[in-house]
Amino acid sequence: MRVVVLGAGFGGLELCSILSEQFRDELDLVLIDRSDAFVFGFSKFDVMFDRAKPDEVLHRYADLVKPGVRFVRAEVTAIDPAAKRVGTDTGSFDADVLVVALGADLDVAATPGLVEHGHEFYTVPGAFALRDVLASFDGGHVVVGVTSTPFKCPPAPSEAALLAHDLLRDRGLLATSRVSLVMPFGAPIPPSPQASEVLLAEFASRGIEWVPERLVRAVHETTLVLSDGSEIDCDLFLGVPTHRAPQVVVDAGMTVDGWIPVDPLTLRTTYDGVYALGDVTSVGTPKAGVFAEGQAVVAAHLIAAQIRAEHSDAAYDGRGVCYLQFGSDQVAKVDVTFRAGQAPYGGLEGPSRELAADKKDFGRTRIARWFG
Repeated sequence: MRVVVLGAGFGGLELCSILSEQFRDELDLVLIDRSDAFVFGFSKFDVMFDRAKPDEVLHRYADLVKPGVRFVRAEVTAIDPAAKRVGTDTGSFDADVLVVALGADLDVAATPGLVEHGHEFYTVPGAFALRDVLASFDGGHVVVGVTSTPFKCPPAPSEAALLAHDLLRDRGLLATSRVSLVMPFGAPIPPSPQASEVLLAEFASRGIEWVPERLVRAVHETTLVLSDGSEIDCDLFLGVPTHRAPQVVVDAGMTVDGWIPVDPLTLRTTYDGVYALGDVTSVGTPKAGVFAEGQAVVAAHLIAAQIRAEHSDAAYDGRGVCYLQFGSDQVAKVDVTFRAGQAPYGGLEGPSRELAADKKDFGRTRIARWFG
């Protein structure tokens, strides 16, 4: 049996790891991604704020040595979900089971002026380029802002604001500088009131201006236009760009209201033998890697049961644990659960330096598991 997996992020890597462990070379497992390396989202901050070099956070897919897994670096150019056929710029692939985990594409040009007058920190090239921008920044008003919803990793803008404040403090620029955070929510992390309360207290203690329930609609040379029509001054804009489903998924007719609908418990699409994981779906959880990883576990067990002609009761529980960098070497852990028909809920552990070590271990164990 051939399983074709599109996208080598949290979801694709976890699913391949599970199936490789269970079937090894008995399964033809093809993993396709246009990139040559995996990068954790939090590692982009490490490079951006000069805590690591780019090469230190890149995990090359060429190093992936899982039994039965064949990595193909290619651009997906067409998907026929009914036939389970995939076209790429290096050839076509027919699948018995197809898993779409292509994530969300980032449309930087969708926000007027962002390309010309601002900077985005959500793509790997964008975050890496900011390393030099921040190193040469001599002070002023730094604004971290979201340009549209939905967007990946809802805690990331808060982290960027806190880390930017650390940078200004460490360089002695706070006397002439300030940080603001523009978010579309009434709280920094709506599913976790406890995390939001701690963050708002941290913003207040540091003098970070909290600008809730607004989006950044346009970026000018020295000002930002917000969704309520107001403007704020800005010397350095760090933006979260517009997120969209990859065009190849849209062209395949797989999306409804912009994203792939799936059964929230099984991750099955409306096409027989086709699953979708992570950011490309409208499953109802935040667009973050840990949720894609949890979804991959369920899909992998269901695919394994299909291969063995067995039944599986595996179901996705909507739970995810995210790390939240507070700066000053302090990290918190947010545990959130999203279930259909229920209000999301979650708690907070930390922040503490012990959890900073826990976050590093989180990264180490996954790289060992996915690439080892």
